[in-house]
Amino acid sequence: MKDLGGLMKQAQAMQQKLQDAQARLAETTVDGTSGGGMVTVTLMGNGELVRVLMDESLVQPGEGEVIADLIIAAHADAKKKLDAKQAQMMQDAAGPMAGLMGGLPGMKF
Repeated sequence: MKDLGGLMKQAQAMQQKLQDAQARLAETTVDGTSGGGMVTVTLMGNGELVRVLMDESLVQPGEGEVIADLIIAAHADAKKKLDAKQAQMMQDAAGPMAGLMGGLPGMKF
């Protein structure tokens, strides 16, 4: 049963590391771009869209649909980067126990 105590300590340490990683992720921002850099969006670690930057050449009458499509594409790019960053941070925090955590609800690896 000595191993059980060690396993519990490892689990508690991993839990703390995961909480720390989640806190760091919440403060993280990622940028996504589309249209060759004509549109850039910034997402917070929780997925909140906090900024949209557009090249002024897009702001022309009749370009609304193009702008909307570029914003959606830039958001998708940023979300993909955020998901990858989140997965890496959680993987790093879980360390050698990551393989054990893959099947737990709410854990993304």
